[in-house]
Parts: sequence; structure tokens; C-alpha cells
Amino acid sequence: MPDFEIKDVFRETRVFTSRSIVIGVLLMLLMAILLTRLFYLQVVEYDRYNTLSKNNRISVVPKAPVRGLIFDRNGIPLARNVPSYTLEVVPDQVRDMDALLDELGKLVKLTEYDLKLFRRDIKRHAKFDTIVLRSQLTDEEAARFAVNRYRFEGVELRARLERNYPLKESGAHAVGYVGRISTRDLEKIDKTLYRGIDFLGKTGIESFYEDILRGESGFDHIETNAHGRVVRTISNTPSVPGKNIYLTIDSELQLIAEQALGDYRGSVVAIKPSTGEILAFASTPSYDPNAFVFGISNADYSALRDSPDTPLLNRALRGRYAPGSTIKPFMGMVGLKLKQSPAKKVYCPGFYTLSKGGRRFRCWKHSGHGSVDLHDSVVQSCDVYFYDLAHHLGIDAMHDSLSQFGFGSKTGIDLNGESAALLPSRQWKRAARDQPWYPGETVIAGIGQGYVLATPLQLASATSALANQGVRMKPHLLMAEEDTVSNEKNVNKPVMLNSGEWNADDLSIIIQAMVDVTDSPRGTARRIGAGSPYKIAAKTGTAQVIGIKQNERYIESEVAPRHRDHALFVAFAPAEKPDIAVAVIAENGGHGGSTAGPIAHKVMDYYLLGKQPAKEADPS
Repeated sequence: MPDFEIKDVFRETRVFTSRSIVIGVLLMLLMAILLTRLFYLQVVEYDRYNTLSKNNRISVVPKAPVRGLIFDRNGIPLARNVPSYTLEVVPDQVRDMDALLDELGKLVKLTEYDLKLFRRDIKRHAKFDTIVLRSQLTDEEAARFAVNRYRFEGVELRARLERNYPLKESGAHAVGYVGRISTRDLEKIDKTLYRGIDFLGKTGIESFYEDILRGESGFDHIETNAHGRVVRTISNTPSVPGKNIYLTIDSELQLIAEQALGDYRGSVVAIKPSTGEILAFASTPSYDPNAFVFGISNADYSALRDSPDTPLLNRALRGRYAPGSTIKPFMGMVGLKLKQSPAKKVYCPGFYTLSKGGRRFRCWKHSGHGSVDLHDSVVQSCDVYFYDLAHHLGIDAMHDSLSQFGFGSKTGIDLNGESAALLPSRQWKRAARDQPWYPGETVIAGIGQGYVLATPLQLASATSALANQGVRMKPHLLMAEEDTVSNEKNVNKPVMLNSGEWNADDLSIIIQAMVDVTDSPRGTARRIGAGSPYKIAAKTGTAQVIGIKQNERYIESEVAPRHRDHALFVAFAPAEKPDIAVAVIAENGGHGGSTAGPIAHKVMDYYLLGKQPAKEADPS
């Protein structure tokens, strides 16, 4: 018989069938995976890859508008735009970000702070957005990178305009500054208005008039290759530049005011009474706003924030001080309005008591002023007269009338963060302290002490109302806005806050008393008026910083410098036709007449006469 095996057809068929089934299952599984992947890519991830596909071909690149400039009333630039090189990265086009940053660090200086900001911005922007890595490159750094540009995919060197403040510390609290848009800012702003814009106004005029200064973003439709290189620009929508702003501030007068304050922490606010225009808005010490534009380091910011001199505090706007005797002319107006005779005499023995043998409220002149009327009490700044006046008026009547001069409320100036300070009343104390009002608190409120607080801006505004025959104009910094395309200017119109319904004869009495403060031999500011070619109406003030016990006397040399009295001074001139009203506070400066008065005098001399303050002799 032949030697061969008979094929087991059935067995082979079963093996083939089994293998076919396995292969079929595998093929189906692979097909399912493929279809699932296709579904994921084409349906689930459609939007993302559609965008990326178009980005490979056509990209929409936002163009930041040119920010409007800020000028003083004479056209001197306070905030400008200067060209600068920036290094920018598109994260989606970078394969290894850490390696890229290491290599870039060999060409340009990248600080830890630069890298921190960059990594923060990566997290809050889309990966295809352009993110600034480093600003303000030097010409050498820009040239070094340009030569090596081909090595860095996704990195571009661009020339941009950066914000710059040429006067630096001068006027910083009024002008403010711009800074990078933060995560907190993104929660507040309309993101569609800031496409391509990395900065916005943070403080001052830069913040208040952000909508005017910002402008509108434009867009470029560009064609790019697979490596993100620009092939051509298909179309563009030009950006609309922001409007220029002219402020009422006279930058030269501002500098005079700041220099006059010298080493004192304090403020000078000068206003044009007839319009409410702010002529000077000084707060010292100040700071350089340029340091904030691209982000100030933690160390530098901490030094400013923690300084005992508080340079970041806008004292003119937010400083709350006891007005001291500068409130006396306004108290005199309240007394006259409520029918107290200007001829009424009050005897000043050097103190005042509410009851026989009761607590003594001291006058600054320990020997007393003798018998004084309203005119004498303003000229000589007699505390006892105003203790008595306050006691007879009552705190609520004082509150209602003094509020017409703007005390206890915001002036409405075009700056954010203004303080209303404090004008107390019975209702206020019950609500704020849950305590009754005491007669002794009324007495000391009559000389601007106790709970009474005012900002330098409020004092200047109230003083300008006296100068303007009782009409209080709204303080403002915006003089005009200018369209940079048409060059048309829109002038800001003055706004009247209130007239106060003050009697003209009463105003004349108070103004004459204020003139004699500088013109009379017994006036507390007679040295200011001596030899002046114009008449000055003024009032000195000294505000206690610490309390003095009943039987103790204030001896300045024995008090720590930061616990010494504040020096205040309010004035307007020329008295017969006022063109400027000034309020000065020099913290711990002692006496208003000897410290704050000369500061105000320098400001008025420059504004009215164009007279530069005499330079002090070099002690060496």
C-alpha cells in the first residue's frame, strides 16, 4: 500500500475557520480603533484641528492700538510712547519650551522675574497667542537675537511702543501708570476690547480715562507656512489710536509745589476757583511710575509698600487729616449763616469750660487772647471763640452747614479711590460706634479736631468756594481730549457743585478776616503777606497728632518727630479777584504759619508772578 496520510479535511477546515475568525476579529478591532480615532479627530476635536489647520494657512493677528498721550495744560508730555524691542513667543509652535528658554538665555538676559511672568501668562492665554517673554531689549541684544533667529521656531523680535513717564516722580499720583494685564484684571475687563493689548491703566488718570486712552485693536490676516513663518499679509483692519488727553495741571507749578514740600511728607493742591481746574496735585514722597510698566520686582515693590514714608499713598486724594484751625473760616461762615452776630465778643483766658470747674479745653495761646470777636478770632486763630461757637451751634447744625463746603463727602474729581474723609454727626456716631454724642466732642470739632477729618483736596475745594463767592466748582483734571486722527479737541466744561446760598456780606466779613491773617500785625501768617505785591487771604492750621493730657503742655522738642503736630495752610489770591486757591499740609511740620505757609507762598508766587523760588544757600 502506498505510504501516505489521508488528509483530515474536517480538521483543517476547523483550523482555517478558527484562524479566519481570529484574524477577522483582529481586523474588526483595528478597524474599530481606526474609526474611533477618526471620529475623535474629525468630530470631537474638530474645532481645535480646524483652527490649527487654518493657522497653518491663515492666521488672524490682532494689532494693538497706539495708546493716547497725556499732556499738561501747556502741552508738556506727562505720558508718552517710546519705541522698544520685545521678544515674543507663540507656545504652540515650540516643541521644548525649557530648552528654548535655556538657549534664549544665552543670547539675551532673562531674569527669574521675566520667566515667572512668562510662565504665568502661558497659563492664562491660548497656546496660539503671542506672549511677551522679555521687553526693553537693548540694541545689542536685539541684533544678537536677529542673527540667530533661524534657530528659534515660534519666537519673534518685534518693535513696539512702550509707555514712558518723562517727569518720573513728578505728578505720579495724578497721572498714574499702566501695567501688564493681570489675572484679576481679566475678571473685570471685556476681553474682546483687549485683543492684542497687554497693558491697561492701573492708577491715576491712566486708569480713570482708560476707555479714552486705549483705542481699538486692529487685525492682520496673514498666511503662514507649517513652521509659522509669515508668507504674506492677505488683508488688514487698521487699529484706531486712543485719544490724547490734556490735563489742567501745570507741570512747572507741580514741580515747584513738590520742591517746596522738600523732605516733608505731605501734599499741595492748587485749584482755579472759577472753574475747578486742578493746577497742582502734589503728594510727597512720590515714586517713579516707569518701574511699574513692565512689572516691578517683589523686592522693589515691598520696599515701596513697607516704607514708613508711604510713597504709594496719594495723600492729596486719600490722606485723612484733622483740618485744625483751617476750618475756622468755614465755622465762621456757619455762625453767620445761623445768625450769630460778627460783633459778638467772647472772652479768652486761655481755656474754655462747659461748666464751672469742668474740663479745660485749652487755647493754643496759654495766656489767652482776651476779648475777641469773629474777625479777631480768625486773624489770631483764637480757639476759645470757636469752642464757644461750636457749643452754641451744636454738632448737627455744624454738620449740615459744613457739608455745603464739601467736608465729609467726595469731591467727584476724575480719579479713582478718593476718600470722603469724615464730618461727624450724632447719627454717624450712633451708627459707627453705637455711642451717644458728647458735648465735649462738639467743642473740639469746632477747631477741626476730634473726629473731623479732611483730605487736602477737600480743603482746597472748600477754600476755592470761599474765593468764588460761595460757589463750589467740581475739581477736575481733564482739560480737553484730542482725536489723533482729526486733531479735533473736545474741551471739558466746568461743573458747579453747589452755591451754598451764602450771604455776600457774610463772605466779605470772612474774606477780610482771612486777608488780615497775612496783612495784620497780629495775623498768624503776617510773614507771608509782608512785602507781597498781591493780597493773600489765608488761614493757618496746626493739627495734633497725639493727645496731650489735661495738665500737660506740648513741647515740640520733647516729642518724637513723627508725633509732632501737622502744619496746615489754606489760601487764595489775589484776594480781590482770586485766580488760585491752595491747600498745604506738611506732616509733623509743626506750625502752619512758619512751615506750610511759605510752601503755599512759593506756589502762588510762581503762578501769579512767574517767580521761581529762591534757592537755599548751600550750608557747606
